[in-house]
Amino acid sequence: MQLPGRPPCVIKQLRPSSAEPEIFQMAKALFEREAETLGRIGNHPQIPRLLDYFEESQQFYLVQEYVQGLNLHQEIKQNGPYSEAGAKQFLSELLPIMQYIHSQQVIHRDIKPANLIRRDPDRKLVLIDFGAVKNQVSATGTTNAQTSSQTALTAFAVGTAGFAPPEQLAMRPVYASDLYAVGVTCLYLLTAKSPKDLGCDSTTGEVLWRPHVSVSDHFAKVLQTMLEVSVRHRYKSCAEVLEALDLEPYMDSLAQDCSLNPQPRRI
Repeated sequence: MQLPGRPPCVIKQLRPSSAEPEIFQMAKALFEREAETLGRIGNHPQIPRLLDYFEESQQFYLVQEYVQGLNLHQEIKQNGPYSEAGAKQFLSELLPIMQYIHSQQVIHRDIKPANLIRRDPDRKLVLIDFGAVKNQVSATGTTNAQTSSQTALTAFAVGTAGFAPPEQLAMRPVYASDLYAVGVTCLYLLTAKSPKDLGCDSTTGEVLWRPHVSVSDHFAKVLQTMLEVSVRHRYKSCAEVLEALDLEPYMDSLAQDCSLNPQPRRI
C-alpha cells in the first residue's frame, strides 16, 4: 500500500484472542508495549521501520515500511542453492542483525527464508515479521479457561514447524532459539530442501542433514552446534557463532601445516 506523499507500507492486522473487556484491555496494553519495541528496533537499517500502530473496532494494526526485493525462499527457487561460501556470507550478514535485536532484549521467534528479504537495490538482507507482537497479543487469552489449551498453543508457540526448536515449542524461547532457526535456514540455503524433506530422528528430534550437505568439517561442526536439539549444547549467542566462523581459516592453516610437517614418531 502507498499513500500520496508517503513511503510504501505494509499493514498487518492482529486480532485479540478474546473480546472480553478485561482481556481486551490487557491485550491492548501488551500490543502497545510490543509495538513500541518494534519502533525501537526499527532504527536498525536492516529492520523495517514501524511507521504507525493503532486500534480500530477491537483489532490492532501495525503499519511498517515496505521492503522491495525477493525473500530468500524465492531467491533459492529462482537461482538454486548456495555454496558453502555463500552460506558463510549469509551468516556474516545476518548474525550482526541478530546481535542487535538480542541486545534490545528481543527474540525474533520466526526466522526462516521467507522472513529474510534481499533488498533492492542495495542487496542487503532485511529481517522482517517479528513474532513478539503476535505472541503478546494472543497470550492474554490464556486466562480464559474454556480456550486456554488452544490459545496457549497459538500464543507462545510462535514460529514455523521445522525451524522452531523444542524449547520454543514448549513456550520457553531464549536467544539461542533464534540461532537454531538460523541454522535450519542455512540448511535450506545449502540444499533448497525444507526441514521436513531432510528428515528427522524420531527419537531425538535431530534434523538428519549431513547426507544432504557437502561442506568442510569445520563448517559442519558450526552448523551442528547451531542445530543442537538441547539448548545447553547449542551456541548461546551470535558472537559465539561469529567467533567459530572466524576460527576456520586458522584451523585450516594449522591442519595444512601439520600435514606438510608431520611430527617424528617417538620410539
